[in-house]
Amino acid sequence: MTAVCSPLRQDVDAFLRYLRVERQLSPLTQTSYDRQLTALLVIGDDLGLSTWQQLDVTHVRSMATRSKRHGLQSASLALRLSALRSFLDWMVAGGKLKANPAKGVCAPRAGRHLPKNMDVDEVSRLLDIDPHDPLAVRDRAMLEVMYGDGLRLAELVNLDCGHIDLLAGEVWVVGKGNKERKLPLGKSAITWLEHWLALREVFAPQDDAVFVAKTGKRISMRNVQKRFAEWGIKQGIESHVHPHKLRHSFATHMLESSGNLRAVQELLGHANLSTTQIYTHLDFQHLALVYDAAHPRAKRGKT
Repeated sequence: MTAVCSPLRQDVDAFLRYLRVERQLSPLTQTSYDRQLTALLVIGDDLGLSTWQQLDVTHVRSMATRSKRHGLQSASLALRLSALRSFLDWMVAGGKLKANPAKGVCAPRAGRHLPKNMDVDEVSRLLDIDPHDPLAVRDRAMLEVMYGDGLRLAELVNLDCGHIDLLAGEVWVVGKGNKERKLPLGKSAITWLEHWLALREVFAPQDDAVFVAKTGKRISMRNVQKRFAEWGIKQGIESHVHPHKLRHSFATHMLESSGNLRAVQELLGHANLSTTQIYTHLDFQHLALVYDAAHPRAKRGKT
């Protein structure tokens, strides 16, 4: 598939020279552009194009459709269309085209793979950790908070003591884009945070981090992943336990219990919980009520 004799090839070769000489892109990047544009030359020939000036948005969509039909996955198709847009932008800048017909054509989004969530019984078994040493207490507190509020891993490790109000049962979380959100802490999370914070000073913390390693430094994300996986094995959980699985389980269990997608979106700090739902702000008191009524480990202040 070289398309060496294609009437479209001359402009592509000039663009590749521009990338090599003026842009001085890496050989690997140049090869990637060459591969993608060469594939498009072949399709362009099949579509009967003899000049790039004939190319319109319909042709571009046909190129995308044919590429996908030939087995190109979404990520690779996005790369191919990106190469085409860059080439056509160069053509526009050089006065060879009036507009870039590939501007409005995007590859379909790759389907998001969500991990299989654990059921409530599995989570209960995972969290039934015997507090035989301070690190076990710390790990249970981390698990309770992560599952109790559906935190991202980075949000968990970045928690500072000043972010937690155990008396009010609240925690401030800094999420993606430095966006803050206030979340209700469930009874179990509060209990185990109290246990852990009473032992935390044993490790001579070096800063205000809630969760610290044996060295006294803020616990790393890699360490959390390792500890969660180890507890999953110790507690007899058949599937691999990792932080995002707990976050996904939180979302699933909350949705199953409450049916309130917008509240769960707010609790997770998601702009989109799914591709069809958008972020809707709900006041904190309403979130707390939904949380108390729905989360299996909440029951804050209830007997």
